[in-house]
Amino acid sequence: MAAALKGLAPFEVVFVDDGSTDGTVAALLAARDVLPELRVISHDHRCGKSAALRTGIEAARGEWIATIDGDGQDDPAEIVPMLALALEAGPARPGPLVVGVRVKRNDNLSRRAATRFANGLRRRLLNDGCPDTGAPMKLFRRDDFLRLPQFEGVHRFLPALFQHYGSALICKPVHHRARLHGSSKYTNLNRALVGIRDMMGVMWLQSRTHISARSSER
Repeated sequence: MAAALKGLAPFEVVFVDDGSTDGTVAALLAARDVLPELRVISHDHRCGKSAALRTGIEAARGEWIATIDGDGQDDPAEIVPMLALALEAGPARPGPLVVGVRVKRNDNLSRRAATRFANGLRRRLLNDGCPDTGAPMKLFRRDDFLRLPQFEGVHRFLPALFQHYGSALICKPVHHRARLHGSSKYTNLNRALVGIRDMMGVMWLQSRTHISARSSER
């Protein structure tokens, strides 16, 4: 992470520990020796990925946010080119959502098949135009994210929600590596059941949320 971001100044790395009971926090605090920009925020109990995401983004001080999982499968070297793509889009508000699309998944066959099915179903029903909706690597403006409705599972539907709130979608192919840390808390079955319920909720939000027209004083 330190090597990947050294060309950006200033920057910070906000790590959210979602109620872990292992040595995660101790390892992170030790990592400050090589990454003094690291901030560690801990939940006192497990709240879920979407809650951890919001905790980190609310605590962040920067204008642009890049999200990345802590399991080592995402390559932090992709963050700088993703930011470049966002900046090329210009100063328009809201800003774009840049999604790191995992072209070659480094997962087992059943996980890849389940993800392919879920992405296809979401793309068809939500019409979000994103081939990898649940990709962990995303980049966006902090304020744009905080405008979105918040619920557990929101991280799986950011392309649809950002676009509904006026953001352009930019998809960038990224590398995907073998998992280095931790293990998934979901099976393919419970991931599907939760995902279908959440997707119905997002479809309802899309139908019932009307974005305010732009206004100006004369």
